[in-house]
Amino acid sequence: MQNVSQKEAAEAMPLANVESARFWRDSRFRDMECLSATFLTHEYAPHAHDTFSIGAIESGSQIATLSGRREETGPGDLYLIDPGVIHDGTPGGEGYRYRMIYPDMKLFIDILEDVTGRAFHATPSFSGWLPRDPQLANAFHAAHRTLERGAGALESDESMFTVLAAIFARHGSTIVVPVDTQERSAVARAREYLIENFDSDVGLEELAGVAALSRAHLIRAFRKEYHITPHAFLTDRRVQVARRLLRQGRMPADIGLECGFADQAHFTRHFKARTGVTPGQFRTG
Repeated sequence: MQNVSQKEAAEAMPLANVESARFWRDSRFRDMECLSATFLTHEYAPHAHDTFSIGAIESGSQIATLSGRREETGPGDLYLIDPGVIHDGTPGGEGYRYRMIYPDMKLFIDILEDVTGRAFHATPSFSGWLPRDPQLANAFHAAHRTLERGAGALESDESMFTVLAAIFARHGSTIVVPVDTQERSAVARAREYLIENFDSDVGLEELAGVAALSRAHLIRAFRKEYHITPHAFLTDRRVQVARRLLRQGRMPADIGLECGFADQAHFTRHFKARTGVTPGQFRTG
């Protein structure tokens, strides 16, 4: 793998003048979601995925807040985000082009076991910061392009398996469960309530009662624990459920109200703000 500087990478791959996004699922990796996109003005709302989010920028820069910490990344930096971790993203400067994959936990563990030849008896995790690693970023782009052009199964498997194993070997760890506290248990109850009642019009007083906290205390503690407000978390949960229904082939027009959105425009706006594509693009990807 050849080392390249951020400046060299940016000059070699100039940004396009229009926004574009290509989304697809790769059947060779258990329908893993893949994205290649150029964003000039699009801003991601705070959101989380139920899969890992792994990727890198090819050109330009993005400013992202990850677990409450704001960072600007460009070519040579990696996105290594665990499932459930809240993050956002906005273009830095004139925008950015990047590539992402979203492997679920089982797929990621399967890949690690296939490459190492050993059973993985832990939960893989990343550190929570966005490391600079031009070699692996370059290798990731090459593997991602192999998937995008529909190369043969062996070539695709070998390149992506190898780079994901190398990324974990260099930047991965295992999850350490944080010590529980009364406040953490309270906001966890509120979070679970929102997950279970995502399609309902949950009010703050109702949610505060579940947590046994005052309304102001709940908002403050929830944001401290999850780096997002209860309302933003509820909206993100609705989008996550909508993603699952769209993967099942359901029509976007039938999903918005079912997931608790006010109307189709409301659904489309929030969906794109968290995925980078419209519900229709996601369904047919």
